[in-house]
Parts: sequence; structure tokens; C-alpha cells
Amino acid sequence: MYKIITSDLDETLLRTDGSISQANIDAIAAASARGVKFVPNTGRSFLTVQNLLKKLHLYQQPGEYVVSYNGGVVVENQDNRVIVSNQMPFVEAKKAFDIMTQFDVDIHVYTLDHLYIYRPRADDMAYLKTRGVTFDELTGSFDQFADDRIMKVIVMNPDLAVRRAVYDAITAAFDQINCTYSSGIYMEVNHAGVDKGTAILDLGRQLGVSADEIMAIGDNANDLGMLTKVGMPVSVANGIPEVKQVAKFVTPHDFESGVADAIQQFVL
Repeated sequence: MYKIITSDLDETLLRTDGSISQANIDAIAAASARGVKFVPNTGRSFLTVQNLLKKLHLYQQPGEYVVSYNGGVVVENQDNRVIVSNQMPFVEAKKAFDIMTQFDVDIHVYTLDHLYIYRPRADDMAYLKTRGVTFDELTGSFDQFADDRIMKVIVMNPDLAVRRAVYDAITAAFDQINCTYSSGIYMEVNHAGVDKGTAILDLGRQLGVSADEIMAIGDNANDLGMLTKVGMPVSVANGIPEVKQVAKFVTPHDFESGVADAIQQFVL
């Protein structure tokens, strides 16, 4: 019996326009009624998923959780209490940022509770609007973050060749760092060893839940960290080949309520 279901959001639980199907809502509610925890596991901030939590009846609930920033933080939904934090050292984040500025990208800097974007692009702003993401434009020095908790730094450009060039430059500049791709437009950088999987296992240990008792559902490269660590890795049909390769089950597409199908198959 799986005790935790953890799912990526964009292009997995949510449809392309950022909405969630009623079938997914109903399946999650049925699993919750059986005592199974549903833990959103996203690269985004926990603050951007509050409306989703309301739809799932998990908003402000004690003993319910969200994994954010690709494993950078785990919060309890009641008062967004931080229970796990895996931030980037300032020097590491600044070095990555400085490299990113050399490319044709916009750059997101995520602190614990805020998003700043350097050189925001119109196409990125349109995408973020569909996700209800708010931000401030970064116009000053990166040094302003010296006393902040920096969770991750990412770049956006729809051109894969550009993202790969940034990926190569970052990985060449560090002995250890975690770089992943997400949503077909982003390349994300976290501290070495930090990913969605390490965070959900940390939460599982705190709750007395083993890796074998966790089902994870995802679609993209930044989901591999959790899919390779849990007992039941699931890919949606729109998942990239690398995700499907590690999955034990491929569920229907994001727009076909694939998460609900997986929950029906293995939990209900």
C-alpha cells in the first residue's frame, strides 16, 4: 500500500493551461480519504500553489505538505512552516548567475518566499501568468541576496540549443552542482545533491514512510530525482523518453487526467 503520492505539477497533474481536471481532484480526494498523503512536488514556489491546494482541500492543513524548488524546501501546508531546507550557498548561486548572464536567457532567482527575474522575456511572462506566478524584476546587483535563502537559479529560453549551452557552461564551472531541464523551456540549477527525490525521502523519514511506500508521477528531467528513488515511479504519456525509461507504469497524458488513472490503478 502506498502511503504517499507525490506528483509534479506542470505538464503532469496540470494541463497545458495550468488547470486541473475534476477527475484528478476526485482521485486525490479519494486517496486522501483513505489516509494517503498527496504531496505536490514542483520546481515552483510553494506560494504559487495555494489556489491548487484549496481545490484539493489541502490548504492550510496540518500534516499535509508541499515540496518546492526541485527539493529546495519542504513546507507543511499549515502556515507554510518550513520543515526541510536545502538552499544554495550564496557564492555558488552568484557564480551560476554570473555565467548565465553571458547567454540570451532571462534568469530567475528564487529566494524562500520571492521570485526575481533578470531581463524578463515576454514569452516567459506569458507562461508564468498561466501559473499565477508573481515576481519582481531584478535590476540591481546580485549581492542584494547575500543574506537571503537562495533556493535555486534558473534560465528560460525555448531554444534547447541555448539551454544546453548554459547547462554545459555551468557544469564545466563546478565540481558538483545539480542541473536539470523542465517544462521544455527552463534549465534549473540547485545545490549538489538537492532534487525532488531527496526531499520526498526526507519527508518520508519524518513521517515513518519508506521509499517503497511512495508513488511518484512526473514528466520531465527534473522529475528523475524522485522517480529513481521511490517504489512506484510513474510517467505521464507526455513524459520525455528518459522518464518513461525509469517508470514502472505509463499513465495517460496530462490533459487526459493521467494522475487520476495512476491513483485508480495503484491506490484506490
